Amino acid sequence: MVNIRENKVKHKLGRGELSTMLMGHNTTDMIDFMGPLGFDSVLLESEHGPVDFADIGPLTRICDIWDMTSIVRINFNNPSIIYRTLDLGAQGLMVPHINTAEEAEAVVDAAKFAPIGSRGSYTSRQGYGIGDYFSKANNETLITILLEDIIAINNLSEILKVDHIDAFYVAPGDLAQSMGYIGQSSHPEVQEVVNNAINQIVSSGKIAGALSNDQNVESYINMGVKFLGISWTNWVIGGGKNYLNQVTTTKSR
Repeated sequence: MVNIRENKVKHKLGRGELSTMLMGHNTTDMIDFMGPLGFDSVLLESEHGPVDFADIGPLTRICDIWDMTSIVRINFNNPSIIYRTLDLGAQGLMVPHINTAEEAEAVVDAAKFAPIGSRGSYTSRQGYGIGDYFSKANNETLITILLEDIIAINNLSEILKVDHIDAFYVAPGDLAQSMGYIGQSSHPEVQEVVNNAINQIVSSGKIAGALSNDQNVESYINMGVKFLGISWTNWVIGGGKNYLNQVTTTKSR
């Protein structure tokens, strides 16, 4: 009997370990190229990027090859979007703009089979040849919700009471906008709200996620963040600028 593919991120977080998520423009070749680096997961961008249903199968297969959890950020909290994304092979979901406990419960209901939820009864690509797929899928499906509006922060105590959510990810960009600081995610007031939210999540015994970079990753780890997202595009931009600066500096001598 074939065993269901283990969800690396879900199990690492469940053991209280750090887990990493690589973010950026998605192609099968890019994921293949990044695979040997050793990241735990890849965010497949279906909210702000071009990933559509037809792309999920090929992209998740490349993630499978490199033992990286495939996480699709969907564009809307909708049951049919959620279970179709999972049916096509995604091992995890990231759901945007979750502002209430009821909205968080709706995510769980759509992503989990009975008796936990009411996900449509169908065998995912990840379930071919798997005995007792439905119960095993519940144990291997990662659910991450995005807290990216100030209303979500105000309702955080109630949202944190919702079971079966693997990570509560605090997103600074939209949060800044909802606080009146559009484009200013590093504003001190925004950062204070982000840090307070992370502390509240960690204190509740739940898993906090955050958008990290080379400069803040250590401080987030020290705060107790376990799920760390990083955009590889920042490395390309930084390296490219540094190279061009050296070319200009050398040329001017």
